[in-house]
Amino acid sequence: MRPQYLLVDGHSIIFAWPELRLLHARRTSLAREALIRQLRDYQDWSGVRVVVVFDGRGTAISHEADPGEIQIFYSRDGQTADSIIERLASKYAERFDLVVATGDYLEQETASASGAETVSPEGLRERLQEARPR
Repeated sequence: MRPQYLLVDGHSIIFAWPELRLLHARRTSLAREALIRQLRDYQDWSGVRVVVVFDGRGTAISHEADPGEIQIFYSRDGQTADSIIERLASKYAERFDLVVATGDYLEQETASASGAETVSPEGLRERLQEARPR
């Protein structure tokens, strides 16, 4: 069985979920932290490895991950999270069971063409809720 990965367009999800959009209006970091917390729980409960990509932070692509934690990427200034996600999908969809979560239709099309499954922001919410222990 191939390893499973969930690749998340962070800001696409933040702006699609009303509760995260409200947090973002107060402070961007609050919305990011709330999404990361939910994705970390999903990874713990499901065993699916999670990678989340956010738009623009600094002059180079940055990456954060502690062992066993979700992976967090920030695109460099002038680059979108979409381009990183599309590149990761085209590079890894053949080796891994890859699901891309985004509300961006063109990004969904590109990921699908690479062989990845795609899920909408609401579809992601459902996956997270289904994985929650009862």
